[in-house]
Amino acid sequence: MADLRSDFLGIKSPNPFWLASAPPTDKQYNVERAYEAGWGGVVWKTLGAEGPPIVNVSGPRYGAVWGADRRLLGLNNIELITDRPLEVNLREIKEVKRKWKDRALVISLMVPCDEESWKDILKRIEDTEADGVELNFGCPHGMAERGMGSAVGQVPEYIEMVTRWVKQYSRMPCIVKLTPNITSILPPAIAAKRGGADAVSLINTIKSVTNVDLDHFSPFPMIDGKGSHGGYCGPAVKPIALNMVAEIARYQETRGLPISGIGGVTTWRDAAEFMALGAGNVQVCTAAMTYGFKIVQEMISGLSEYLDDKGMAMSDLIGRAVPNFVEWQDLNLNYVTKARISQDDCIKCGRCYAACEDTSHQAILMKPGRVFEVNDAECVACNLCVNVCPVENCITMEQMPLGEVDPRTGRPVAPYANWQDHPNNPAATAAE
Repeated sequence: MADLRSDFLGIKSPNPFWLASAPPTDKQYNVERAYEAGWGGVVWKTLGAEGPPIVNVSGPRYGAVWGADRRLLGLNNIELITDRPLEVNLREIKEVKRKWKDRALVISLMVPCDEESWKDILKRIEDTEADGVELNFGCPHGMAERGMGSAVGQVPEYIEMVTRWVKQYSRMPCIVKLTPNITSILPPAIAAKRGGADAVSLINTIKSVTNVDLDHFSPFPMIDGKGSHGGYCGPAVKPIALNMVAEIARYQETRGLPISGIGGVTTWRDAAEFMALGAGNVQVCTAAMTYGFKIVQEMISGLSEYLDDKGMAMSDLIGRAVPNFVEWQDLNLNYVTKARISQDDCIKCGRCYAACEDTSHQAILMKPGRVFEVNDAECVACNLCVNVCPVENCITMEQMPLGEVDPRTGRPVAPYANWQDHPNNPAATAAE
């Protein structure tokens, strides 16, 4: 099996799969069972300042979005940071770390945005023997209204300021957890780096309302007839998370900044995609809450088999796809493909035909006997037919070779050229 041992900021773990700061990491009982199941590390659920414990709602805390088969696609939560006393959490963290020295244990923190509060909490956790701290600048509900969480994460100057305090008053590696509730992820990431962050983690949850109860006319989850926005997570947020991770990995000012990838990781393949786009490890929450802790075993075996099949080390995977993530203007506008339908695999459902005829380019013909064929003279290779087809690999996109005439344009397929060189580009024309 491939070697999955991870060294993230000097924090060693037997694999790159960590549980994210969330209900699954709220107490010693959960964390030890997670380690027993095979998780390489955990980020302990966010601790707050010493004082009266946080008060969570005692009604429903989660809303959900499901697929047609009732598969959970996303969770919306209105839960706050830990509501257990700080001293209890600290005692349990110390006990867990002493028993599980080979596993990563990072503490998530969120306190008011003043220097003394951060200095105090860092002093309190210093002797737990934890491996690092993660600054929760992402939570979009409850705590943000108190000037913490995403209220800090949306202001780069605050991110830099607090990160500097943490680096000043702590010996531990510092991971800054970023909010996706922002126009661009780059200013917060740059601010974290300026402040001395050793790494960033992203994404935290997305501010959202998943559904409305149409009998009581309240957002869900509903508390005594009322609802509130919460934080959205799960498989549905993965595309947003992948983009933000890759933006940091490829941008000049943040390139090389270690990244812990979060957002919809459910399978080994999801994890591999995050790592290919620059993440050094991944954090998981919703998948564990949906399927239980043992889901990590599939992630471990799947990633290991994939690396073995590719003849790659894990270090070869990290960042492998970053050079291929370019701006639209750098794409090859002379690259031409056409859809091809396998008649042997086609079940004659007609979904490709309906989608193309009604909403796309009228490039699929329905012939007698419900035989569906592609009209190359109209096919723009949009890929919609592939995406709506219920049979995997029944419809594929095949590249046209150089020099062959595209029936749609009547022009031969030409070598690489992007928008910057295209004759339709006014800027390119002006330059000539």
